[in-house]
Amino acid sequence: MEKARQTQINDVMTARPVRINENSNILHAAEIVALSRVSYLMVVDDDDNFVGVLSEGDILRAALPDIHEILHEGGTLNDAYRIFMEKGGYLSTLPIASLIIREPIVLDPEDHIAQAATILIEKQIRLLPVVKDGKLVGTLSRADVCRALVGML
Repeated sequence: MEKARQTQINDVMTARPVRINENSNILHAAEIVALSRVSYLMVVDDDDNFVGVLSEGDILRAALPDIHEILHEGGTLNDAYRIFMEKGGYLSTLPIASLIIREPIVLDPEDHIAQAATILIEKQIRLLPVVKDGKLVGTLSRADVCRALVGML
């Protein structure tokens, strides 16, 4: 009887994740998110070493005013939107450094897919970086795991 091969992350991961250099500014990050339609950017340094993750949510949260406070003080949603746009314009030139998640959970390309699926679900994460010897080699998303499951059936 032939032993079934264990499915590893490198069998199903996305091998060309969207990257951004750690020295980029928020405007560049927002442009990449908008054009690539991804929710997470993998951050690398000049030598292509993995640095961390930048999410679209982190970019938005940096510009988002406290809407409850604005409304409590008699402001309107239009006031909140105006502040959001002004703050976004100001922040766009700032570096992404302060928004980077620097020590995210990472996977090894040889990890088993079941281990990765468990982490994705238990930690309520949608995508994880796949790193080997300090270098970003891919990402694994919930969708990648679903595709692997369909392929296994």
